[in-house]
Amino acid sequence: MHPDQTTNLATMLFAAAIAAAPAAATTAFAQNKVKTETIQVAPVEDGAAEDGPVDGASAPAGDPGDGGALPQVLYDWSLLPPPVRRMREQIIEAAQSGDLERMRVVLESNELPPIVSFGGETDPIEYWKGAGGDPEGREILAIMIEILEAGFVRLDEGTPHEMYVWPYFQALPLDSLSPSQEVELYKLITPQDRQGMEEFGAYMFYRLGIGPDGTWHFFVAGD
Repeated sequence: MHPDQTTNLATMLFAAAIAAAPAAATTAFAQNKVKTETIQVAPVEDGAAEDGPVDGASAPAGDPGDGGALPQVLYDWSLLPPPVRRMREQIIEAAQSGDLERMRVVLESNELPPIVSFGGETDPIEYWKGAGGDPEGREILAIMIEILEAGFVRLDEGTPHEMYVWPYFQALPLDSLSPSQEVELYKLITPQDRQGMEEFGAYMFYRLGIGPDGTWHFFVAGD
């Protein structure tokens, strides 16, 4: 793994400094065979999210310019910069094929391989084959699609670390979710998973980040 990626990921994922979170008990996710990595995350504490809108609309979850406010939850793909939109579409298209090797073409178009764990893996394809519940990696592909079809947030807007992150749960307190957002969350995890995440204080399942220039930076899971 390129050393700069690990440093940049910690900065890009979380606009604020990363706090040392207390050790959390291992949680069995909805896809309970999917491996996760441990990432210490400082949970968002302030603000409250609005109801999730239908596709093609956006729901304000606080003014990103206000100190401590939550980022806006977005569903309108046209708001994504063209390079980001193109990368999202390429990932989804490759994942829908059911052939993990199709994802290699997307990876090769990237400046550097996205971070998929903190274990030093250099080949995301080989890692994904062992991370899911099936040797073909189709569970991982399904998770990618589900995540990229959820709402997203724009973090660190206007800074060198600006990032578009799916799903938006990464940036919202779980106890602030509206009923419609709860439904969207349960497309990714189970109520039992959520209980463990609430005890920890943050969403811990897979999240994916793409920079404004279309660079796919990470696809990781864990606490």
